[in-house]
Amino acid sequence: MSFYLGSLLVVFAVACLFATIKILRQYERAVVFTLGKFQAVKGPGVVLLIPFIQEMVRVDLRIQVIEIPTQDVISRDNVSMKVDAVLYFKVVDPERAIIQVQSYLPATNMLAQTTLRAVLGQHELDEMLSERKKLSADVQSILDAQTETCGIKVSNVEIRTVELTENMVRAIAKQAEAERDRRAKIIHAEAEFQASQTLVNAATILSSIPAAMQLRYLQTLTEIGAEQNSTIIFPMPIDIIKPFLDLREQAAKTAKANGDARPVAPPATPQSAHAIASR
Repeated sequence: MSFYLGSLLVVFAVACLFATIKILRQYERAVVFTLGKFQAVKGPGVVLLIPFIQEMVRVDLRIQVIEIPTQDVISRDNVSMKVDAVLYFKVVDPERAIIQVQSYLPATNMLAQTTLRAVLGQHELDEMLSERKKLSADVQSILDAQTETCGIKVSNVEIRTVELTENMVRAIAKQAEAERDRRAKIIHAEAEFQASQTLVNAATILSSIPAAMQLRYLQTLTEIGAEQNSTIIFPMPIDIIKPFLDLREQAAKTAKANGDARPVAPPATPQSAHAIASR
């Protein structure tokens, strides 16, 4: 009988020891209650409790990750889609996280779902697809403000997937294709405008400087001759041979003034200039 009594005392002592001594890790805190009344937040390390009088609740202070399940969202332009996200948060005030809310983990999850639907429903589809980071920041700020009273800090919200119906995917593809065609036409028109503007500038320069026009004609003649053509028909401007015509006319006037009766060949006409060039 004494052996059984001694064994019971040993078991009771060991149970009291385990109920008295608690060891908390660096990322854990203990919310201690004395006879059901909050006393203090203790830890990390060794925490001593009075058996049957005090109890504690462990709280993890590390960043926790919650996958927000897929939500059916209707955008402001009446487009139906499915959206899911990832929520990052941590407990910054263990006392409020335990006392102010019954279970902060599912409460934060449900609040994140409703906030995600409410925020995305205020924006159009194009904004959801192009400004995902901005929408994630809006959801994060709203959740952070709502969970502050519970001692929870929402550090980040990432919208992971925006799933559209097949009809909407085809419509977006057509829109993107039309946008690419529009940009291609604009680029082609701008290229044509720049080319025509460059040609106008070149023509202005060539028309203002006759020597430049003559050099251009000679360069073109050289390029044509490099192709080994047997016959070249090239219009030659009268300006090229005009100095020679002036010299001939001046010689004729001089001879006439000196009484020279020899006939003088008439000056070359533009048609004869073209004929000379064609030979």
